[in-house]
Amino acid sequence: MASKGDNAADTQPMQPRAPAQGRPRRDKVRERSSSSSSSHASRPRKRFKLPRLLPRRGIALSLFWRTFILLSLLLGWGIFAWVQTFRALEFEPRAVQAAQQIASLVNLSRNALKYADVINRVTVVKAISDQESMKLLPREPKDKYEPFEVDRLTRAISQELRSRLGPNTVVASSVNGEPGLWVGFVIENDQYWLQAERTRVQPVQGSTYFVWVGIALFATVLGSAAIAGLINRPLQQLSFAASRIREGEFDSRLDETMMTREIREVNQGFNRMARELAKVEEDRAVMLAGISHDLRTPLARLRLETEMSVVDDEAKRNMAADIDQLDAIIDKFMDYARPGEVKLVPVHLAPLVEREAAAFRDPSQIRIEVRLPIDTHVMADDTELGRVLANLFENARRYGRTTETGWARVQVSYARTGPWVIISVRDHGPGVAQEKLAQLTTPFFRGDAARTAATGAGLGLAIVEKAIQRMGGTFEINNAPDGGLVAHIRLKKAP
Repeated sequence: MASKGDNAADTQPMQPRAPAQGRPRRDKVRERSSSSSSSHASRPRKRFKLPRLLPRRGIALSLFWRTFILLSLLLGWGIFAWVQTFRALEFEPRAVQAAQQIASLVNLSRNALKYADVINRVTVVKAISDQESMKLLPREPKDKYEPFEVDRLTRAISQELRSRLGPNTVVASSVNGEPGLWVGFVIENDQYWLQAERTRVQPVQGSTYFVWVGIALFATVLGSAAIAGLINRPLQQLSFAASRIREGEFDSRLDETMMTREIREVNQGFNRMARELAKVEEDRAVMLAGISHDLRTPLARLRLETEMSVVDDEAKRNMAADIDQLDAIIDKFMDYARPGEVKLVPVHLAPLVEREAAAFRDPSQIRIEVRLPIDTHVMADDTELGRVLANLFENARRYGRTTETGWARVQVSYARTGPWVIISVRDHGPGVAQEKLAQLTTPFFRGDAARTAATGAGLGLAIVEKAIQRMGGTFEINNAPDGGLVAHIRLKKAP
């Protein structure tokens, strides 16, 4: 599988050269020679550390919801401020208006009684009570009343009434236990009570505010959703087009006639980038089509000349091995530069793994044990997944051998986690240093650059990771707890 020295494995199994046979994995990861180490140690190396971006903690929200929430909060606070401002501004006019109405009733009653004789006053009092929904009663010394002033509004109304009717005016909320708005006034030394309805001076009820504020908040939510949608629609289109380009579809085009200048410039730049990427992809396809002929034709001639001209059998075998290695390296480059689009179909996992394992089984080099159920299917590409397994088996054959037996023991198992199937490929070799695990899938990375026994191109695990990503999965490499390396391939379970 993965190696401490080389992260690559050829897709085609090759017989190692005679001088390298039987060499344990521990020899492959020996330290650089002392001369090389001393020459490099004499020159101090500068280390450049990139700044680490600490992850921000918080709730992940889409741009639409972020804009929607901020607009809703802004408009909600605006409504709240408007309600408070309205209540503050309408307080004084309401108090003056209520006092003016009550004062008018008192003055009308006073004038009506003042210019009526004693006999007709009873008739006037009765007529006022029937037509104006108020009462005129004589004020007795034994009457008990409760003051009207209990809050800011009632105090303002009482003050306004006294300023209009005189300082001796009495304003009460109940007289002798009967509630209402009672105003005591004097007509020619005769004292009277005028009882009016309390609703004349009541402020706007809380339920009224609640209804209007609720309507305003509902309109605010709808308006915020509409505005957020309009603001984020160009960004949503840009995100969708970028995802299509990530999947290899370079024909995505955005509207270059938008009224907003910044969005129009972004769309124009994106379309220009998409055209350039499409041209690069076309050039790459042409280049890949010519590589096989341009490079493999000279290799075929070299192979033919070797077979016909070289007399020494050992030299002939070594030259043929070098040509096979160059041919395999070309395959590696072709695999790594392969286009990114794949068609995912349900793949029967067990037969595919058995097919690839059968091509590598050799008791003297690698022994593969497969533990998979026969009914497991994953969403993948049959050819791509086969290439992934071939790379992992070849990597294990090269670098997963144990020092005790001289051959590699590989186990293939699986696990299910929700909609995912995890395929684990594990060897029992020495493993890899923890600090180098993250670099094993880097193209052309080698754990020990001084080793000359590496025959790969340094692309094996990079090809594996890229192929798994094309199939919508993930690839991880870890050291096994009791020794060796384990690679985890996570793919979607087929429906």
